Amino acid sequence: MGLRINTNVASINAQRQLSTQQKRSEHALSALSSGSRIVNASDDAAGLAISENIKAQTRGIRMARQNAYNAQSLIQVSEGGLNEISNILIRIRELGVQAASDNVSDVERDFLNQEVVQLVEEADRIAKTTKFGNKALLDGSGEELEFHVGPFAGDENIIKYQISADAQGDALGYSGITVESRDTARDSLAQVDETLTQLGKLRADFGAVQSRMGMTVSNLDIQYENLSAAGSRIRDADVAFEASEAASAQVLQSAAVGVLAQANSMPQQALRLLA
Repeated sequence: MGLRINTNVASINAQRQLSTQQKRSEHALSALSSGSRIVNASDDAAGLAISENIKAQTRGIRMARQNAYNAQSLIQVSEGGLNEISNILIRIRELGVQAASDNVSDVERDFLNQEVVQLVEEADRIAKTTKFGNKALLDGSGEELEFHVGPFAGDENIIKYQISADAQGDALGYSGITVESRDTARDSLAQVDETLTQLGKLRADFGAVQSRMGMTVSNLDIQYENLSAAGSRIRDADVAFEASEAASAQVLQSAAVGVLAQANSMPQQALRLLA
């Protein structure tokens, strides 16, 4: 091959190889620093699109899971109020049993009745003031709540629950309970027992919804874990591979620089023919 001055093909080839190795090194270092295999959309266009959809879905699942947790909290507040009303009624029943016996006088029975009256008022107050935010839970307002517990649109991502619990004294029948006499004390026992049965139904309803929310959270956790793993396989960088790519590219880059220096010196040999 003859000596040429205007076009140094060997230098051009060495420059191309150097540029290639520089790009490899830059891509590997970018992947290592970002933790992402897909540095540019051109690296894997389909993988980028899929991973972005998975990212959007996982973010939606995370918020849906938070919604489900908040719904559980709402139910727990409701059930907690019913639990306190139940404790009050059990105490009223205890006082009724005590007042139904003649081992207490009318004076002492009056003292017991004062406590019963206060407890009845407190139970009714709890029913009227138990709220989650500004939503009344135990006053029988009957508001229908919708909990969005899925990452997508559609009714299948919504759990609807009608809050119909009414724990007020007039609704459950404990309003007006007294133990001011032996007979009224005995009557109060049957009345309290009936009220406790109704309370048990209300608490069972809240418990069923709370159990459903627990299953919903568990399902969302599984979806989040599996989708996160799928997104990781598509997008996350393999540190071992990228580290070896960076090392290989740096070695070849150094070699290309040396070859380029040699290629650039070749046209100078033509000067010997002119000497």
